[in-house]
Amino acid sequence: MQSRGRFAPTPSGPLHLGNLRTALWSWLDARLAGAEWLLRIDDLDAPRVKPGASDAIFHDLRALGLDWDGPVVRQSDRRGLYASVLQALRRSGALYPCRCSRRLLAVAAAPHGSWPLYPGTCRPQGPGPASGWGAAGAPPRLPSWRLRLGPQPLGWPEDGPRPGRLDGGTEVGDVVLRRADGQIAYHLATAVDELWLGIDRIVRGDDLHRSTGPQVAVMALLGQQPPRYRHVPLVLDDGGRRLAKRSGDAGLQGWCDQGRRPEQLIGHWGWQLGWLDRAEALSAVELLQHLRQRGLMTASKTLSSLVSGS
Repeated sequence: MQSRGRFAPTPSGPLHLGNLRTALWSWLDARLAGAEWLLRIDDLDAPRVKPGASDAIFHDLRALGLDWDGPVVRQSDRRGLYASVLQALRRSGALYPCRCSRRLLAVAAAPHGSWPLYPGTCRPQGPGPASGWGAAGAPPRLPSWRLRLGPQPLGWPEDGPRPGRLDGGTEVGDVVLRRADGQIAYHLATAVDELWLGIDRIVRGDDLHRSTGPQVAVMALLGQQPPRYRHVPLVLDDGGRRLAKRSGDAGLQGWCDQGRRPEQLIGHWGWQLGWLDRAEALSAVELLQHLRQRGLMTASKTLSSLVSGS
């Protein structure tokens, strides 16, 4: 089957420069390997979707010369598929209902930092159906559905600097696959899409390294092997803070508003990451040709080895 990469932004606002650099890296990774590059819009979480954001994404990618193969894939068109997989996982016993409130979980998860480990309040303690009633005395509420993850190794092929392995019990925990409001959660939708779209190579930000654990676990439950991943360094501002859409960090338009062209941005990134000897204006296709001429025919192993900084 044709090798495939993908870029999967959420249309919650304009892409910042970190998003766009990852898109370029992913596009180069696919094109150097002779793979297709798909564009998927992760728009399941309707309250986060901003009007016009998808069109802005298309505009910025085209302005950088990043072409995608086939029609744009939208997660909002695939809810039936996710629901079918969720039902199959529930029937298999891999999930259990949870009626814990966000307040309860926030207090219980506080010591674990940015990745909250579920304390197991609703987790069944033995065989038999799970009650999912939450803490004692808590009022009845519609449940979320959690993936039961014990102390088991979760591994995947990783080309980034960190190892492709996590422990299910101590580093990932029982993540939600369907929220209490009925919304399919990120980990389930992402895992299903990688499999159903035939994605076998993924380039994404290093902040998603931990998310790979539950996604790989879902793939294993479906009897499938995970893709090859590369988690790349994040773009930071002058104060060392990671860029974020919610902070309104500048994207391509902000770059161009300073009188600079998209080709200069590509050249800046190529030099910054060690792919070019100097910063020079060039298109994405010209950067691709440059890398091919240097004999870098498979980005999966060579691009990361050239990185000189973030």
